[in-house]
Amino acid sequence: QVQLVQSGGGLVQSGGSLRLSCALSGFTLDYSAIAWFRQAPGKEREGVLCVSNSDRTGWTHDSVKGRFTGSRDRNTAYLQMNSLKPEDTGVYYCAARREICVVVPGAYADWGQGTQVTVSS
Repeated sequence: QVQLVQSGGGLVQSGGSLRLSCALSGFTLDYSAIAWFRQAPGKEREGVLCVSNSDRTGWTHDSVKGRFTGSRDRNTAYLQMNSLKPEDTGVYYCAARREICVVVPGAYADWGQGTQVTVSS
């Protein structure tokens, strides 16, 4: 089992940048896929991107390509968000799984607590 603790987020103006962190503890080496999801008020949780240490199954949502980057440094995953837009506003979650990256939230059993990102226009 793995625990995920998130940090970062906050309020930023349109065009600004933020970096979210997701610290993993426990059997971290077993968890090769780290995904980021977000949920806006009244909307379903959607996948933002996923990075995998073991294969090439990573993916990135079209709406954030060229602006968001995912990375992992041993036991910490990062989501670097540049050129933020008001529509990027929402609660962001990191999630981990042992297998390949997939875009379905239900495929992830282990989640961070979520962090609010608000982009003002």
